Amino acid sequence: MEYVVARIGRPHGVRGEVTVEVRTDDPDTRFAPGAVLRTDPDRGPLTVATARWHNGTLLLTFVEVEGRTGSEALRNTRLVVDLEDEADPEDDAWYPHQLQGLAAVTMTGTPLGTVKDLLTGGAQDVLVITGTDGRDVLVPFVTALVPKVDVKRGKVLLSPPGGLFVELPGEPEE
Repeated sequence: MEYVVARIGRPHGVRGEVTVEVRTDDPDTRFAPGAVLRTDPDRGPLTVATARWHNGTLLLTFVEVEGRTGSEALRNTRLVVDLEDEADPEDDAWYPHQLQGLAAVTMTGTPLGTVKDLLTGGAQDVLVITGTDGRDVLVPFVTALVPKVDVKRGKVLLSPPGGLFVELPGEPEE
């Protein structure tokens, strides 16, 4: 199985640098010069030539890519690694695909639904949970609302604010 560690964004400047939407918790190791990453869609492997941070955005160049035109062709390409090549995550770490299907329960054990997906890339990650009533509920993936992820036990513990998992009444009829 493959794991997306980044998505290539727009070119930065004329020398072939690209912006990168990071999807790994260890970008300094993952994108160190010399690291080889597969691409999706497959454009052949890319070898990191340089990596630097600029105003909170990771900028990369690749050995195989020359100039702005070459980097523009990579836009929206995902950089992936094989999970089989990765060490097992630590007890408090997990891969996004491991969240799908976990039971979502309150801190007291009340069932809320099932984790459907993890949305990344915005101001913060968001869990998509299919509630017990069948509705999808978006829960910001922050410690205050999601204090514990327990992949081994197959559940995500939530501390949702009142009303988040309750269906609101419809609009009043005119």
